[in-house]
Amino acid sequence: MPTLVLSILSAAIWLYLAVARGNFFHLRLFDDDFSVHAAPASWPSVTAIVPARNEAATIVQSISSLLQQNYAGEFHIIVVDDHSDDLTARLADQSAAQHNAATPVAIHRAEPLPQNWTGKLWALNHGVSIAASAPPAYFWFTDADIVHAPDTLTRLVSRAEQNRLDLTSLMVLLQAKAFPEQATIAAFLFFFLKLYPPKWIANPEARTAGAAGGCVLLRSEALHRIGGFSAVRSEVIDDCAVARAVKHSGGKIWMGLTRQSISLRAYDSFAEIRDLIARTAFTQLRYSIFLLLGTLVGLIVTYIAPVALLFVHNDITRSIALLTWLTMSFLFLPTIRFYRLSPYWALLLPLTAAFYAYATVLSAIRYYANRGALWKGRSQAFR
Repeated sequence: MPTLVLSILSAAIWLYLAVARGNFFHLRLFDDDFSVHAAPASWPSVTAIVPARNEAATIVQSISSLLQQNYAGEFHIIVVDDHSDDLTARLADQSAAQHNAATPVAIHRAEPLPQNWTGKLWALNHGVSIAASAPPAYFWFTDADIVHAPDTLTRLVSRAEQNRLDLTSLMVLLQAKAFPEQATIAAFLFFFLKLYPPKWIANPEARTAGAAGGCVLLRSEALHRIGGFSAVRSEVIDDCAVARAVKHSGGKIWMGLTRQSISLRAYDSFAEIRDLIARTAFTQLRYSIFLLLGTLVGLIVTYIAPVALLFVHNDITRSIALLTWLTMSFLFLPTIRFYRLSPYWALLLPLTAAFYAYATVLSAIRYYANRGALWKGRSQAFR
């Protein structure tokens, strides 16, 4: 009887996810690559701000893609070196000089990191302060390990102007070439969209607010309205914190997907992906041990139980469990296709969820060891 109840509970969860969670799994609905963008009557000014900490391996390609934007309006680029101990700043300067482009590129070193500020937000704040003398209509915040298609900024601004958006964000394509990436990265997107359904993000009446920090277009007046980055200065999950502040201030926000902007950061081992998850997992749970325990139970009931219950002796329980597992795989399949992976990966989502559960526990352990939100040698979530 307990196994039958568990199978029904798991099935009910997936029924809810399928019909009442904003169609988060239906990626085509918010895939920007399929959208038609009407050009505005005039093109507003934009300043791209690129925070960079030890990005020597990718900074040249990233800056090159920004310099190749075919944007018709005024466009400036500010690179903020976040206390790198490699050749990030020098390579960024060389990249700008080699292109000899009309787009101005300024490279600055961030001031020493103040207490209660996370590194990336401090670097972004520094970039905004540099542009304060002649603030643009929009800021484009993009990471130093991302390359964008030449029309990315044009598409972002067109959508923002047409829909009067204060914040427009695109989840860029993550690497899924190595075996560890193929086994886990598609699930990373699936879980993120389940937490932050884009349909709910765009709905002014819904409380859900989210963004993808690698590519965010933000109106200057919206940033000013929320009090600048100082209002969220200690947030580890900074992109969603900014989106939440903008939405709560009355702003309109939108988040979608693209395959035209690509992250260059590769994860060649499961340990690297584990650390990616562990960096913010316990932060997402608001550093609550009770939420951690609830999340682990939820992961077991939702993802692992349908497979485990296939081995019980009750035919009804096994049938429900099999149907639930197939439903789970079916909902995951569009994300697998987005990454152009074999559809068989969809069947392994329960195993991937177990890996994410392990990384979430590790995230809590690191937090209590004062190594929370560890990123490139900097811990940003202390007890």
